[in-house]
Amino acid sequence: MNQPRQPILLTPGPLTTSDRTREAMLRDWGSWDGDFNQITARIRRETLRIVHGEETHECVPLQGSGTFSVEAAIGTLVPRDGHVLVPNNGAYCQRIVKICRALGRRHASIDYPEDTQVKAADIDRALAADASITHVALVHCETGAGVLNPLHDIAMVVAKHGRSLIVDAMSSFGAIDIDARQTPFDAVVAASGKCLEGVPGMGFVIVRRSTLERCEGNSHSLAMDLYDQWVYMNRTMQWRFTPPTHVVAALDQAIAQYVDEGGLEARGARYARNCRALIDGMAKLGFRPFLDQSIQAPIIVTFHAPDDPAYDFKTFYQEVKKRGYILYPGKLTQIETFRVGCIGHFGEAGIPGAVAAIAETLQAMGISQVSPGALA
Repeated sequence: MNQPRQPILLTPGPLTTSDRTREAMLRDWGSWDGDFNQITARIRRETLRIVHGEETHECVPLQGSGTFSVEAAIGTLVPRDGHVLVPNNGAYCQRIVKICRALGRRHASIDYPEDTQVKAADIDRALAADASITHVALVHCETGAGVLNPLHDIAMVVAKHGRSLIVDAMSSFGAIDIDARQTPFDAVVAASGKCLEGVPGMGFVIVRRSTLERCEGNSHSLAMDLYDQWVYMNRTMQWRFTPPTHVVAALDQAIAQYVDEGGLEARGARYARNCRALIDGMAKLGFRPFLDQSIQAPIIVTFHAPDDPAYDFKTFYQEVKKRGYILYPGKLTQIETFRVGCIGHFGEAGIPGAVAAIAETLQAMGISQVSPGALA
């Protein structure tokens, strides 16, 4: 019996996974079993290899969504009397501010419009002006709008001032180059259900070993204590508490496919092709991207909503979904937008198919005015 085709997820994660990745979840694993421990060890090695951190850093996996691992990184790496500077140009930067507030960590922010990159010079001035700042927490790819922030330039400024850098690389890890040999950072945080094309449910933090060794007792939480997780894993090869075994097994298979594809260079190039095809195809329908292309990450693109009284996002979403594609709502507060992801395992035909589905949806909804002066 033929199964109906699942809709393609054009989102920043969860995303469309391969059959091989999904099939890895059909087996049950004992969480303390030696074979499962080898899977965990392999994931820790391979994720370190992606950022060339084998000699200097440790990978500490953690149950839960990516936000769990961001909170764990801040709670473990920032001492309770620390002070975190958050460059803020979107919703996920704002989430870090909220985490700092919830954990009782002193924090400050540099606020930017949502269509603007973080500037290394601004961080340079802030660190020079305030010696009490101990950490900078940066979102590498701010998928609220899709902005790619200049990680390397910022990392060099933070290192120059002798401060610590925590990078939320949730939507960039595995697709946009991060090289621990050239870009100094104390922690990079990522998750299973993003550019590695696994399923959601597991995060991981790549932490400088010499930094992690000094973090005992910092954490506000037992479950989110990366230091304790690291020590226990190194001693036993096991997770402290029940791991998401099926998610871990799926990530192992997803990483194997990532390596087979050609690693970061190939994965990043595929997403860049998707992004270009998406922007070009949508332009022919009259859609304008929210961001200037010079700061657009090849992960997710924010588009201005159609300038037509017939447009309603919920209807638009459902009509596109009927045609086999799941879009993402806009994350901006001032302007009506929607977002289309470029990542996931859906082949080269996925983006042209999505553009065609959007064109059909415009016709079905009677939308003729997509942007001022442009007709679909």
